[in-house]
Amino acid sequence: MKKFLTMFMVAAMFGLVACGPTEEEKAAAEAEAAAMVEEMMGGLEEAIEESEEVAEEVVEEAAVEGEEAAEEVVEEAAH
Repeated sequence: MKKFLTMFMVAAMFGLVACGPTEEEKAAAEAEAAAMVEEMMGGLEEAIEESEEVAEEVVEEAAVEGEEAAEEVVEEAAH
């Protein structure tokens, strides 16, 4: 009986392995994964562009504020 169960279990394992995804399913899964990666990379690029724009605005504002502060110091020194 043990030999029969062992042979049955081995046959069942081979059967489960044979039931894997087909080539078409594998190709579809790869295409879906590639699309997801492209979507994520596109979102990342947009986020980088937005952060660069915000950084430029902050630098410009800081430069304007620095110039105004410098003018105030000059005016106070002149008095």
